[in-house]
Amino acid sequence: MELYRGRPENTDGRLAREIRTYDFLDELGIDYQRTDHEPANNMEACNEIDAVLGVLICKNLFLCNRQKTNFYLLMMPGDKKFKTKELSAQINSARLSFADPEDMLKYLDIEPGAVSIMGLMNDKDREVRLLIDEDVLKGEYLGCHPCVCTSSLKIKTKDVVETFLPATGHEYQTVHLVGED
Repeated sequence: MELYRGRPENTDGRLAREIRTYDFLDELGIDYQRTDHEPANNMEACNEIDAVLGVLICKNLFLCNRQKTNFYLLMMPGDKKFKTKELSAQINSARLSFADPEDMLKYLDIEPGAVSIMGLMNDKDREVRLLIDEDVLKGEYLGCHPCVCTSSLKIKTKDVVETFLPATGHEYQTVHLVGED
């Protein structure tokens, strides 16, 4: 794996959703670095990608309430454990669960394995509420997918919060997750 600055020179064989991500970031003037890789199916592969990027890639979870009327994108450090009860209390939502792949595609134009904050650019009606663990916000950079699981990006956290999110019309709620047993 190599680290590249910006979008790929050759976009043959890349999905339209990935190219739209690069177009959007370039339009906003956001600098990013990128690495291409096989889908990361285990923590060892994730750790290799993290090492190339020099950043901890966030764990991104697409969640919903029982009635499937509220959808949430949770960004948290990859090394924390997710506890539904801990998060539910902070956002005043009873019983959260993982949303269906169909809803992921409908709202974020993303498939399982590629969930990312970048998908919010596809949520034009702002149906998805963004939740960010406070530890993610402490980092100078964050790692995420460009709406596909075969590439990963390194972007300044400040650029995501101050430029990317306002351009998508999304705000975020900071949450505190302990994630310990």
